[in-house]
Amino acid sequence: MSEILILFFGAVSAGLLGSLTGLGGGVVIIPLLTLGFGVPMHYAIGASLISVIGTSSGAAAAFVKEGFTNVRIGMFLEIATTTGAIGGALISGMLNANTIGIIFASILILTVILNLRKKPDHQEPLIEGSLEHKLQLYGTFPDKGVIKSYAARNTISGFFMMAFAGVMSGLLGIGSGALKVLAMDNLMKLPFKVSTTTSNFMIGVTAVASSLIYFQRGEIIPVIVAPVLIGVVLGSYIGSKTLMVSQTKKLKIVFAVVVSILSIYMMYNGLNHNFK
Repeated sequence: MSEILILFFGAVSAGLLGSLTGLGGGVVIIPLLTLGFGVPMHYAIGASLISVIGTSSGAAAAFVKEGFTNVRIGMFLEIATTTGAIGGALISGMLNANTIGIIFASILILTVILNLRKKPDHQEPLIEGSLEHKLQLYGTFPDKGVIKSYAARNTISGFFMMAFAGVMSGLLGIGSGALKVLAMDNLMKLPFKVSTTTSNFMIGVTAVASSLIYFQRGEIIPVIVAPVLIGVVLGSYIGSKTLMVSQTKKLKIVFAVVVSILSIYMMYNGLNHNFK
């Protein structure tokens, strides 16, 4: 019982940090379960995927209602991410825990770098007759009371980047939000608010696709998943309220420090074959 309570409060902390940084709780949940509680890597990934589904669902609904999320672009790119996620989940079953731990640490380091970069804010016009026009990958969003229009660019390269993000999500049990935003922000040149909210909308759907594979393999354990899911959702809710009065620059520093420490620790344990 005491271990479940500790796990619950750890999950609350993970959800709080994930919400404040926009990264999701998975990057903390995996190290917490594997290194803190000795949970086998594949069971930890299964629990993390379920928590990703829970935390993204509420926020995604709110963003869609407010008019920021482009559902059409999101559903088109989901073809890539869900395919990738299923592939990542299948690959996960072939890899040992230590290899996954090393890949996890590498993706965390990449995520730190991507999140510390200055993010551009594009607003590209629609080009008649383009691939984006034919696929209707354009839309509008509210910005300080003004409705602004935009259109996507570089759809093919963005699609393949999304497939890679899906593979990492299914393989590691994380939302891969940083990689999804990279695809939409830097490659497809969507406005920042649109790319971040559409990414959040996509994360839950991607996690559902890969979690089915983990469920079929018996790697989603209710006694682990339940306290993690409840804790992360509660932590995310607290974080969303705290975010309104927080300073973004300080949050980025906290994020960089915490995730850097976790990535180094995960890399060390993976190289020394400490994971189950």
